[in-house]
Amino acid sequence: MRSKNSTRNKSSRSVSRKAPVAQQLGTLIDSKRALVGVIGMGYVGLPLALEFCRSGFRVLGFDTDRAKVDSLNAGKSYISHIPSENVRSLSRASLFSATSDFNRLREADCITICVPTPLNEQKEPDLTYVADTSATIAQNLRKGQLIILESTTYPGTTEELVLPVLSRNKLAVGRDFFVAFSPEREDPGNRRYPIEKIPKVVGGVTAACADLAGKLYSKIFQRVVHVSSPRVAEMTKLLENIFRCVNIALVNEMKILAERMDIDIWEVIEAASTKPFGFMPFYPGPGLGGHCIPIDPFYLSWKAREYDFNTRFIELAGEVNTSIPYHVVERIGEALNTRNKSINGSRVLILGVAYKPDVDDMRESPALKIIELLMKRRATVFYNDPHIPQFPKLRKHDLNLKSVALTPKLLRSMDCVVIVTNHSGYDYEFIVKHSNMVIDTRNATRGIKAEKSKIIRA
Repeated sequence: MRSKNSTRNKSSRSVSRKAPVAQQLGTLIDSKRALVGVIGMGYVGLPLALEFCRSGFRVLGFDTDRAKVDSLNAGKSYISHIPSENVRSLSRASLFSATSDFNRLREADCITICVPTPLNEQKEPDLTYVADTSATIAQNLRKGQLIILESTTYPGTTEELVLPVLSRNKLAVGRDFFVAFSPEREDPGNRRYPIEKIPKVVGGVTAACADLAGKLYSKIFQRVVHVSSPRVAEMTKLLENIFRCVNIALVNEMKILAERMDIDIWEVIEAASTKPFGFMPFYPGPGLGGHCIPIDPFYLSWKAREYDFNTRFIELAGEVNTSIPYHVVERIGEALNTRNKSINGSRVLILGVAYKPDVDDMRESPALKIIELLMKRRATVFYNDPHIPQFPKLRKHDLNLKSVALTPKLLRSMDCVVIVTNHSGYDYEFIVKHSNMVIDTRNATRGIKAEKSKIIRA
């Protein structure tokens, strides 16, 4: 396939060799003869790659993880909401293949970067993956390539980090090659808003960069939103997630106060939601999870220091949300105390360890912190999650746990059951019926009749 792709791309580019490079690339994109390279075959990169394929583009997926590459080339998906048949059918049509050979980047006409942007132990941006990926692209950069960063990051990353690395080979941005930022807005498992229905924000380093990036994304997204620069596009993604982070922190703080006042915060939110203007419902939970909301605010607060600015509102929201798993564990301890038990020595079952319902994604899941805190207090912890049969090895956690089957005998053997992720497949009436005590962090047991001491909100 490598030689076939290389030959095909070379011949298609040579047709209009006298035309400006931007025009040549635009023609390749319009005709869908451009080869698209997607770096990072995770929860963002793989759906994007398959969407390009469904639109008729040939796609080469890049990943350093050989296991992922081998799985995809065998037609197997490792993400629960992406059926393996989708991968197989596109592979059979010669539209998709995966590789760990990053020298093949020179074959691609358009390259999107979908790599992780985590935080380090000091909650500062770790752009190692972006920097390393940019250096690898630079080694293989040629005229006529479009490079788009999708990884969430602070304003300035595209122009201050990525562009200088790519420019080392003396090619001119906007004339010889093209660079843009377009934040990913993927929401795994959201059937209401599949990828093509989510408007795509694009900010190019130059007008030509923006035009080409917009042209590419218009082939798969129903709407492309152009902004004036990569910095605006980078800030757009941060604002979206910080908005959610701050409002979730607010409702979590309200929840804690409501508990002390013996008020049902869920009933309050339901009543407030009847107002047809000026109110948007956010819901409390066991803490923030996912690859965006727990991380993105810290990217902006870190960058703000460069401008002698203290993002107090953002940092306060981060403090509140970080404290919530600790609050949940305190509530577990209080509930066990009513049964003359302590966390030390108790058997605790965690229901749901994914960061959100009905996905197999554990990134930054609050369940991880809750389990860690319970284990530190010497509880014996079990978990059940129909989407995660065994704990994967994560960057910060390596727990040797397997999902246990939900049976009446198991539930009765637990001192308490903690609902952390409200998967739709759970039979909550069955769970409450056979459990000694249920700690509900998601209001999943609403409407279920049980003695007051059996269901504890947290």
